[in-house]
Amino acid sequence: MQKQESNFHFRFMTLGYKFRDFFRSRMDILKEAGIKPGFHVLDYGCGPGSYLIPLSEMVGGTGRIYAADIHPLAIRYVERLAKKRGLTNIQTIHTDCATGLEAGVINVVLLYDTYHTLSTPVSVLAELHRVLKPSGVLSFSDHHMKSDEIRTAMTRSGLFTMSSQGKRAYLFSKV
Repeated sequence: MQKQESNFHFRFMTLGYKFRDFFRSRMDILKEAGIKPGFHVLDYGCGPGSYLIPLSEMVGGTGRIYAADIHPLAIRYVERLAKKRGLTNIQTIHTDCATGLEAGVINVVLLYDTYHTLSTPVSVLAELHRVLKPSGVLSFSDHHMKSDEIRTAMTRSGLFTMSSQGKRAYLFSKV
């Protein structure tokens, strides 16, 4: 389970993300994940959808984006954003762990600034491992954690191994 923040905190966080996105493009971190047209991507802990517009461009019309979050406001923000921008390749998932996706259907999972909020990170990692294709990639970034904490947290379950570290994200492969 993930801790759900208050509506006020969520709205305040969303405002902060708008400032962040103005100064630092989300495309920079997404490029590190190796996303290609036609990919199926799970944005786990999508928040207000900061990554969805550039992500939608990257996967194109044949790709699919699953935007998952525990907070009902996040789901509403993403649904409004998708409708407003005419993004038909986005599906929302309201969840605190299980995605409801079939096993092995996702090319890339984005786990950005979410891990530190998880109550049961091992369960979430098991779910992400389950939905990733055998060659799938987990792209991880959490500014609340140090580099060694990230590597330990992501590899101690034995589900993932670190494959590379970019400027903004760590990439992990399924074991």
